[in-house]
Amino acid sequence: MTHHTTPVVLSATSINGDNVKNADGEHLGHIEELMIDLATGKVAYVVLSFGGFLGMGNKLFAIPWAAFTLDAENKEFILNVSQEKLENAPGFDKNNWPDMASREWGSEIYNYYEHTPHW
Repeated sequence: MTHHTTPVVLSATSINGDNVKNADGEHLGHIEELMIDLATGKVAYVVLSFGGFLGMGNKLFAIPWAAFTLDAENKEFILNVSQEKLENAPGFDKNNWPDMASREWGSEIYNYYEHTPHW
């Protein structure tokens, strides 16, 4: 029987709410949602909640799944971007979500975070 120190499969509910930090240890927010591409079955985006106070005024960001790494020991994710880059990223609020199925919109997001689109 093989034992993994880092999980290779996690449930979406176990990831939702996890803290996200950057490589410098700065708190960037928490995972709000995972968006699944139904055509490929892959996680297309992680929706990150950033800023605000007690859940009010949070800005949401769709970020490519590939941009994250798991810190299993601390039960959080690492996103290697500065707070400044995140503050300047294309974002949205909880009442005005973009069309995440749009490949044009998706290409802009993947380019911003310097990742190749999952499709």
